Amino acid sequence: MQCKDCGHEKGMVMNMKKCFKILWTFALVLVLAGSFGEAAAQAREESDTILGGVYVGDVDLSGMTVEEATQAVSQFVESLKSKNVTLGVAGERYVAVTAGELGLKWENTDVLSEAASVGKKGNFIKRYMAIQDLKRGNKVYDLELSLDENAVKTILEEQCTEYNIPAKNATMTRVDGSFAISEGQAGEAVNIEESLLKISEYFTDNAWDYQDAAIDLVVDVTEPKGSAEDLAKLTDVLGTFTTSYSTSSAARCKNVENGCRLINSTILYPGDEFSTYEAIKPFTEENGYFPAGSYLNGKVVESLGGGICQVSTTLYNTVLLSELEVTERNNHSMIVTYVEPSMDAAIAESSGKDFKFVNNLNNPIYIEGITEGKQITFTIYGVEERDPKRKVTYVSETLSVTRPDHEVITAAPGQGIGYISVESAHIGYTAQLWKVVEENGVEVSRDVINKSAYKVSPRTATVGTNTDNPAYAARMEAAIASGSIDTCKAEAAAINAEIAAAQQQAADLEAYYQALQQQQQAQLEAQQQAAQQQATP
Repeated sequence: MQCKDCGHEKGMVMNMKKCFKILWTFALVLVLAGSFGEAAAQAREESDTILGGVYVGDVDLSGMTVEEATQAVSQFVESLKSKNVTLGVAGERYVAVTAGELGLKWENTDVLSEAASVGKKGNFIKRYMAIQDLKRGNKVYDLELSLDENAVKTILEEQCTEYNIPAKNATMTRVDGSFAISEGQAGEAVNIEESLLKISEYFTDNAWDYQDAAIDLVVDVTEPKGSAEDLAKLTDVLGTFTTSYSTSSAARCKNVENGCRLINSTILYPGDEFSTYEAIKPFTEENGYFPAGSYLNGKVVESLGGGICQVSTTLYNTVLLSELEVTERNNHSMIVTYVEPSMDAAIAESSGKDFKFVNNLNNPIYIEGITEGKQITFTIYGVEERDPKRKVTYVSETLSVTRPDHEVITAAPGQGIGYISVESAHIGYTAQLWKVVEENGVEVSRDVINKSAYKVSPRTATVGTNTDNPAYAARMEAAIASGSIDTCKAEAAAINAEIAAAQQQAADLEAYYQALQQQQQAQLEAQQQAAQQQATP
């Protein structure tokens, strides 16, 4: 028996099931056709607007055109710029800024094209499915934000690092022959790069809820060097050296004492390098310096800080005796008188000369600087690890001596006749410094640690030639032409004596005439008084 609908034999179960599926499918097609028609009609009605339930971040774009949606999202992002952002910095302090100050910006502006195409692209089935999805729940696109890294970095560097706490190493000060020791303190500092990354990730990885925010920055902790226990061990004298400045001018004395003061109480930990120039700069009156004589291009000139090289030289010899590692040392351009050749260490701001050394020992060292009785003394304290039977000395050896073979005389028309200023000659030297090591009284090594060359400089004189007296001018010209400073000095002295005698003679003559006038005036007054008395009845 056949089925009227499908033509299959009745009673065949399998064929009946196939028939039922065909009928069910046909019915579903009719339903879907109706839905597709509905979807197509809805898409036609809303072809220029975004379907309901489509969001970008927290912004509902339902029924908006792309242009309206752009404006809506832009206004939302603009409102976010006023949100407060509190940045946790060092020392449990905080810096308050706004999201706008961080350079907040909407990044994925092209997402609106995709949002506008929901339910409007693809075949009927895809469109239908997209519309049905919107009925079951909203379609939310991420609002991708970015920050201006330069703006964030500027805030971190200019505002957040203000609260950095530098580490304070353990310190000690020697007063009246004993040490006062203080413990150190850990430091805290904002890590600029890692903090920049943390802030950026907070705003760009959708972690932000669009409300006021608080972000703890990455703060690095720096432990202090040393401890009170370490410093308490620094009781051994590793080296000490003294030089005298008793013949110095008052200004030069003050410069030496000021430089010593700036270095005193310095602590160097193992591996630390010390720069004398960095410790005593700048050479200004505000930093305690006065104009005094110093070497410049083979001449002695007045400059702020003149005499400071005696400070670095005294420290240099102390460092040598302590057997620390010298990393930079320069000799003077001309010989100095307070130490032997090759035992000096020059400081020159103009040429960049510096004296530097490294603490190459296993323990910290303490530098004590004292000025007393026109003497400067540096002493380096530490932990003595050298054999007590070992002795170190330094020996200066002069290799050559060059004496000046002429004198230099310069006429100064701006100075009056009889003026003369003389600068001493400087003998030229080449020298070297030996380090001599003895053990149990026996020399075990002798090494050259530096070689130095000092310029020869002739004696110079500046001679005044300004005068209205032709005879004086001729005599001084002849003295200058002789090439002898002593001749110029003698002639200047003679002219000054003659000028002084002439001035004295003129003064005496003036005094004589004044006395004569006073006598004549007195006589006249006496005569007038006598005449008045005779005329009186």
